[in-house]
Amino acid sequence: MEPRDTRNKGTPVTTTTWRRPDQDGSATVRTHGHTDSTTYQRPNLTVREIEVLISWFRCDSKPAVAASMFLSLGTVNTHLTRIRQKYAAVGRPAPTKASLVARALQDGLIDIDEL
Repeated sequence: MEPRDTRNKGTPVTTTTWRRPDQDGSATVRTHGHTDSTTYQRPNLTVREIEVLISWFRCDSKPAVAASMFLSLGTVNTHLTRIRQKYAAVGRPAPTKASLVARALQDGLIDIDEL
């Protein structure tokens, strides 16, 4: 039985869940327990880029990230710029912080509970 949205006169609700990335670096979308044929290529982020990205998600600002990681603000900005370039290069642009959060969740870099 499909979930129904009672607020919208019984229209089926579509929910999408993301699973951890595959061994080949792609992520597979799962909807209602069925695997979608769409796969997303993950960019090859460095460990440090991932650390900066996750720290930025948890902090209020880039200067706060810089202070907490003992980096300059320029270095934080450089890491974030390179991360965005790498996502764009694999066809998954992420120009905003919210879109980077979405990409990190899709790619299994962070869980929703960690935000």
